[in-house]
Amino acid sequence: MNETTLHTENLYNDGTQNAASRSSPAIKPMPTYPSRDPRRKTIFLTVLLSLMPGLGHTYVGYYQRGFIHFAVFGSTIALASSGQMEGLAPLFATFIPFFWFFNQIDAVRRATFYNLSLEGVEDMPLPDEMNGPALGGSYVGGVALLIGGGVALSNTLFNLPLDWLEDWWPMAPIALGAYLVYRARMDETSGSSE
Repeated sequence: MNETTLHTENLYNDGTQNAASRSSPAIKPMPTYPSRDPRRKTIFLTVLLSLMPGLGHTYVGYYQRGFIHFAVFGSTIALASSGQMEGLAPLFATFIPFFWFFNQIDAVRRATFYNLSLEGVEDMPLPDEMNGPALGGSYVGGVALLIGGGVALSNTLFNLPLDWLEDWWPMAPIALGAYLVYRARMDETSGSSE
């Protein structure tokens, strides 16, 4: 190396720059990520497990969502195959594949965001992998379980027939709808008074 080259390198390394390099924008270093975080989720395995609704979410760590997806899918299949909902066959025929694909897409999205969050790219809270599904309080769920358990117990313990359920089962969605309308009205009223 000649003396001129050494002098130029020393000037550049000392912090002085020529006019051309001062006008160019600074190059930001690429962020460094851990080479392989053991908590990362494999997208292929997420898709594979999501073939059984809810299992992909459980793999990613969203246990409650996974159990809800499994319950919705299983209940829908049970209703569709029971033969009690004859007029709703087109609804079941479209809902079941829709929910199955939705379950897969949602699990893959959550796994992707989970991985990005581990890398520091996406800011989202990670699921707590050490906790199972939490049983939170719910008036609607509690009342539904109490009524369903009471009806089933009356049949098994007292031998009361359940034929009347065929005629009266629509009261359950009517009651739930009335409750939801009431809650929406109460929320609207409390929101406007503030």
